[in-house]
Amino acid sequence: MLSCSCVMITSDNNINEEGKQRKLCPPMPNVPPPPERVDTKDRLTMLRNEMRKQNVLQAPIIDAYLIPSEDEHQSEYVAERDMRLKFISGFTGSAGTAIVTATKAALWTDGRYHAQADNELSCDWLLMGRGINSKDITDWLKDEIRVGGRIGADPALIANSRWEKLTKKLAEHSIYLLPVKNNLIDLIWTENRANYSKHVAYTWPVNYAGKEWNAKVTEVRNAIKDMDCDAIVITALDEIAWLLNIRGRDIPYNPVLRSYVILTKDQIRLYVNQSKLNDGVRKQLHTEGCFNAYCVRVHDYNAIWDDLRTLPQIWKRVLLPSATEFSPGVSRAVFIAIPVDKRKLAVSPIVAMKAKKNVVEREGMQNAHIRDAVAFCEFMSMLEEDIKNGGGDWSEMTVARKLDEERTGQNLTRGISFSSIVGFGPHGALAHYIPTKVTNIPIDKSSLLVIDSGGQYYDGSTDVTRTFHFGTPTKEEKEHYTRVLMGHIDLASFVFPKDFPMNAVDILARSPLWQVGLEYNHGTGHGIGIFLNIHEAPISLSWRRIDGQLFKEGYFFTDEPGYYKEGHYGIRLENVLEVVRKEAKTDSMREYLMFKPITLIPFDWNLIDLEMLSPSQKKWLNDYNKRIRMSVGKELKRQRKRKGYDWMISKTEPIPEVCCSLNSAKSKCFTVSYAFALTLCGISLIVNLL
Repeated sequence: MLSCSCVMITSDNNINEEGKQRKLCPPMPNVPPPPERVDTKDRLTMLRNEMRKQNVLQAPIIDAYLIPSEDEHQSEYVAERDMRLKFISGFTGSAGTAIVTATKAALWTDGRYHAQADNELSCDWLLMGRGINSKDITDWLKDEIRVGGRIGADPALIANSRWEKLTKKLAEHSIYLLPVKNNLIDLIWTENRANYSKHVAYTWPVNYAGKEWNAKVTEVRNAIKDMDCDAIVITALDEIAWLLNIRGRDIPYNPVLRSYVILTKDQIRLYVNQSKLNDGVRKQLHTEGCFNAYCVRVHDYNAIWDDLRTLPQIWKRVLLPSATEFSPGVSRAVFIAIPVDKRKLAVSPIVAMKAKKNVVEREGMQNAHIRDAVAFCEFMSMLEEDIKNGGGDWSEMTVARKLDEERTGQNLTRGISFSSIVGFGPHGALAHYIPTKVTNIPIDKSSLLVIDSGGQYYDGSTDVTRTFHFGTPTKEEKEHYTRVLMGHIDLASFVFPKDFPMNAVDILARSPLWQVGLEYNHGTGHGIGIFLNIHEAPISLSWRRIDGQLFKEGYFFTDEPGYYKEGHYGIRLENVLEVVRKEAKTDSMREYLMFKPITLIPFDWNLIDLEMLSPSQKKWLNDYNKRIRMSVGKELKRQRKRKGYDWMISKTEPIPEVCCSLNSAKSKCFTVSYAFALTLCGISLIVNLL
């Protein structure tokens, strides 16, 4: 699944810097708009009416209102009830920000979602971009809002780090960002709004977690003590789930519980809807009749706001988590609830603890990926056979549904890890396309099919992307696929000293594309949780970031370069990699690291131009396929999935790693080591001359 990046902007007349108009804006007579486009004119009118009511705002009248995609916990993916950005704009992506003024509405998103947003937003909206050569929110607002103007926003929905950056930049133009306590979207969203999930939380057994929850609490307590703090306010839902070894179903695909935690040296306070804690969770957390430092005191979810105003009186300093990649830190509302002299901003120590997996978690991830590969191979054997033989009734939605069903038939399954991305032909060029009833198209042998999907298991989380062609690909399609594969292999086979900057590896994946002037507008990889969020802090690979992050043994992340030809096809190849220690072959005292692929699913031979691959890339591919045959093959046979086994075998045949020319008319190839191949080449040449 994709991490993020950027690039595209549109101005006031819906024309971007390159002079391209938004799709069918203004509408054209007798030409239907994109089927997923949502008319939000009436909702914008209602919002603007609320923006003019001083009694509602409980503050001065505002000139613009900011709507983020996040919830009160700054989650990347949110519960259906919290999809306020989708309600006001129609945009369904996981990352975006809207600004509504008295006369205009603009939405910013990143490179994953530009084409999708263009289809979903009505012509009442301007589609903006983030990044190079694009106008950001503050630059746009300074041109739209008068000097002394006011921007309103709900401080509970915006991370403090972002609030402060916006405040500082807006102040340079004498524009002010004001907290609005009453969320204006909540005031107008009164019909057809979903309720929060009623599913109860459950425990995550230590045989999968690898560490008791109270041991984790001790680690965090020691960390905040070393930071000279008495307490930490934990608002990130995956951090709470990790810390307490509990899981929930409050956000689709992310097994987390909507809650807050305040941790001190002698108290653990959990703020949650108490009806969601079953007897098993209460027993594990010692919530009843327990009075020591490892008893969890349960409070109502909203009681945290009163406690944040009173508890700091007995604390010297409170750790308020600040931002790192995929972990924005506490909200502005939490930040301002703590007295100024008692705040300490720093990245939560849980981020690093959670990212570095223990031995049990690492073994679990490997096992989960083997079972996941079994499901994928079995499914692909059916899909490919049907399409090549002209049978079945396959569409994008059918692929997504049946692949999801195959996964949920595996042992230890807890469902899928995100909505399956299945894009055929031009839909594959939409990096985060998810088929719906109005966009669904049939799949045949005429173009490329991108499948980005994953599963949640008690012992791990998976995220894999493969691209297939069931007919005869064009020379261009094969070249582009092979270049993406080359970048994928070059990153996966990299060996480096442990102090090598993390984001620098991004260029390895992009280099084969850059060589011919091609690029992709998303990150190359992201951290991944263990039966948790599929995007996990602190890993997000992009050469544009300079954040000082380093890889550590036990990290897991994705390697997912791609290429997207808008209106034609897309290509993406993604594996989860584990960071492991490289055994030194010299007397060097320097420690080296390398990557081990955990995803074990074949690539599509039909799309690979073997002549483009170097001997080392071919060797990597042979070694990778050998591992698939050994690990996945064994499990396929154990589960008696003969079709899946035969499909896997057909996709993992060894390939010649080195070829030598014997004369102008013929050559000979060897599937052996490079040095040995050179010896055989010499022997073959002598034999040929004789």
